[in-house]
Amino acid sequence: MLWNTSLIRYAKDTFASLDGSLLLAMSDFLDPGSGPDQSGDFEISPSFFIVLLVLGFVIGTFGHLIKSRTLVAAGVILVFAATVFIPIAIGVSN
Repeated sequence: MLWNTSLIRYAKDTFASLDGSLLLAMSDFLDPGSGPDQSGDFEISPSFFIVLLVLGFVIGTFGHLIKSRTLVAAGVILVFAATVFIPIAIGVSN
């Protein structure tokens, strides 16, 4: 196989500008002790969300395999519900 060396020579390195300064700037936000205090009001087992998440991935994958947009959409909705909607709704209701 022949390689076009002109493309390789002029390829831009997208991540070249990401040096240690970005990590240093973000380090203030990555401290786990600087977050809000835990109140402990969220009493639902995380296994419910994990099962719902896995079920969404399985249904979505099955939908892709049989080319069913309905099953793919149902899988996406379940994944979204498990990761975003249901935890926020439960957190707001407490």
